[in-house]
Amino acid sequence: MATKTPSSSNNRLIQWLAIALLVIVADQFTKVLILHSFQYGDSHYVLPFFNLVRVHNTGAAFSFLAGASGWQRWFFVALGAAATIFIVWLLRRHGHQTQFAWALSLILGGAVGNVVDRLLHGYVVDFIQLHWAGWYYPSFNIADSAITVGAVLLIWDELRRVKRG
Repeated sequence: MATKTPSSSNNRLIQWLAIALLVIVADQFTKVLILHSFQYGDSHYVLPFFNLVRVHNTGAAFSFLAGASGWQRWFFVALGAAATIFIVWLLRRHGHQTQFAWALSLILGGAVGNVVDRLLHGYVVDFIQLHWAGWYYPSFNIADSAITVGAVLLIWDELRRVKRG
């Protein structure tokens, strides 16, 4: 087993933070495109099951707390900040665990991407809409997708770990 040196740990942390930064940049870039190309509520057909839309979510996943009086904006910003600190700490300690670190990097990038929206706009810009035969899945964005993929990777990593143990 290789020993961990401070420089190798720092290099790994930089690698994982760079992945999170790529998610943030991709998320914010796509949101800027939507904000400049669509009016609020616009919907454009792309495929029989996929539309591009412009919606604003003041809540969390599935519009949880969207109807609250405004306090939720700062609650979700604080939650995102706390998650960021915790995830960076985890990446520092466990950056050598590749799948775990990938998962955390994706979750980190997605969380920060949505926090940036809350700080800039007071809401999260969602624009991906999936639907079929009159059923519509709640709209989402690149940050939400990264968080979801990261969560799946975390579960998969844990299941593999338990199976080995």
